[in-house]
Amino acid sequence: MGSSSAAFKVEGGWAEGDKGQSIWDVFGQHGQADDNATANVACDSYHKIDYDVYLLKGLQSKVYHFSISWSRIFPTGLKSKVNSAGVKYYNRLIDRLIKENIKPMVTLYHWDLPQALQESGGWQNESTSQAFMEYADFCFSSFGDRVKHWITFHEPWVVSYAGYGTGQHAPGIKDPGNASFKVSHNIVKAHAKAWHVYNDKYRASQQGQVGISLNSDWAEPKDPNNPDDVSAAERYLQFMLGWFAHPILVNGDYPEVLKTQVQHINTQCSTTLAELPTFSEEEKAYISGTADFLGISHYTSRMVNASEIPSCVANYDNIGGFATHVDPSWPTTSSPWLYVVPWGLRRILNWIKEEFNNPPIYVTENGISERGTDLNDVWREHYFKHYVNEALKATYDGVDLRGYTAWCLMDNFEWAAGYAERFGFYYTNYTDLTRIPKESSKYYRQLIRCNGFPDPKNVSHPCLQPEPEGKMTESRFCLTIMGWVRYQNGTTCEPSFSHV
Repeated sequence: MGSSSAAFKVEGGWAEGDKGQSIWDVFGQHGQADDNATANVACDSYHKIDYDVYLLKGLQSKVYHFSISWSRIFPTGLKSKVNSAGVKYYNRLIDRLIKENIKPMVTLYHWDLPQALQESGGWQNESTSQAFMEYADFCFSSFGDRVKHWITFHEPWVVSYAGYGTGQHAPGIKDPGNASFKVSHNIVKAHAKAWHVYNDKYRASQQGQVGISLNSDWAEPKDPNNPDDVSAAERYLQFMLGWFAHPILVNGDYPEVLKTQVQHINTQCSTTLAELPTFSEEEKAYISGTADFLGISHYTSRMVNASEIPSCVANYDNIGGFATHVDPSWPTTSSPWLYVVPWGLRRILNWIKEEFNNPPIYVTENGISERGTDLNDVWREHYFKHYVNEALKATYDGVDLRGYTAWCLMDNFEWAAGYAERFGFYYTNYTDLTRIPKESSKYYRQLIRCNGFPDPKNVSHPCLQPEPEGKMTESRFCLTIMGWVRYQNGTTCEPSFSHV
């Protein structure tokens, strides 16, 4: 278990060395984020490697999930120019993590496309897939001797939906019926190219794994006794998760539910409301099976029903033929889209198990936000207590859950929300860039120490007690994310499984 971050959100140093601009640099500097915020400095992690590793040690993190900035490595997005200062930065970060026995889990793309590539069409241009493959190749070659868990793309649905559909995210394009589908198509192909590069050139010597991290809400039928609502909830999951997972994990092609719905809405509206590209048979064979594991980013759930009045206006819900709601009893947070629904995590994990033949899964993001300066965030402890408990239940259901990293290590730049929303275990003072532990950091440290969740009914549970010099003083049992584990007299409370 561990915690997460993303390059653009924490690094700062936006123009240091020969770093190139990313689409989010441009988006923020044009005043598109809340309160005209930019990530020019952010948390200044580019200059604070030792500080950040110190925070990770404070949590007793076993793993740190972070991303590499493409434009910090290749300023123009192309291999023709390499920024040696950027390579040196990531080498230093990885080496410091390894020195402290913290495993790096590295994402190659967390939304920050080099601006130079966007000026050539970005993810709408298939040539970007080839450029991504070359960037991935360089990263595998440069860092793969120490990095054993690679994620090609983190939450590509958000890139497609918010970046090229609604325009709420960089690069700010509003074209949900065409650009969104083209972008997703090219990202799936880019992922496959990167996986094959690793498989063909590096797997034998580096012995690592390459996967993809997809975000998804859980979709609960508004009326589980209404077949139309049940079908709508299934469409919601396939349009969000299956859109990427089905080609990669099943047969190299989009799910039939998605293809049928796009065809249906186009026929119903007598126009091409949505244009879904197709894969050739050769591409299907190349894409299918290109993930050693599946990352899941999950925060919340929705109640879903079939659209009551079909609309021919091109937007995500109309194309999918569904409408979304929330239960008024669900607790709210400081993020308008995030409601606390712990049981949704167990259900989405079980749906993945059944839909995709139980792939190895890592929860790569899960967390809750607040606004202001409240360090006594007991409600965040409550969130993690119940969400991790649902993850534990999923393992007893037979889900092949390999690891869990919470969002996030420290408060940072939250994309279009700027600095208004805070998800971190450490409070970031954006005036002097100090990080202050919140109460939840102590709770999460206890959770990490025994790699799961102690029994909340047993207040004297050994996993809740401080261990003298890292030792357990008697034979005890601890409830971990992989089950009950016995710790013999004098042994250290260590994870029960050998992944991350």
